[in-house]
Amino acid sequence: MKKPWYREPFVWLLILFPASAVIGGMFTIYIAITSDDGLVVDDYYKQGLEINRTLAREKAAASHGLEATLHFERSMIHLSLNANSDYKLPHQIVIHFNHHTRSGFDQTVPLERISDNGYQASLPDLIVGTWTVQVTGDDWRLLKSVRFPMTQALHITP
Repeated sequence: MKKPWYREPFVWLLILFPASAVIGGMFTIYIAITSDDGLVVDDYYKQGLEINRTLAREKAAASHGLEATLHFERSMIHLSLNANSDYKLPHQIVIHFNHHTRSGFDQTVPLERISDNGYQASLPDLIVGTWTVQVTGDDWRLLKSVRFPMTQALHITP
């Protein structure tokens, strides 16, 4: 007596592979729709043109002789900024914490001046990972790539 097709194990084995590919494809589509990878820039041409302006800001930091030291204590950021004697330090500095792969976690923190070369602000919540720390002033910037959480001071030079 011949068995019906659905009782044959070989038939189910043949159905298993295409069915798993369909399920895997639907799961991949779900991930692509619900997650924001943030890696694609809308206007990459304009960002490419801004590279020259960015390089000029780093050269300005070097010409001012800027050096920054960041200390992370509890929930505070302490920044010590040293420069040439002819450069007047700004009253406010901005620190950008840019995550290397997840732009949704990027943070911008303004630091207020508390002493001659000292600045301070509250430390934002940063996830574990590799970050680019960008200290910016009027016409300059300092960059450093770092892994968080940190236990020691971060020294940034141009």
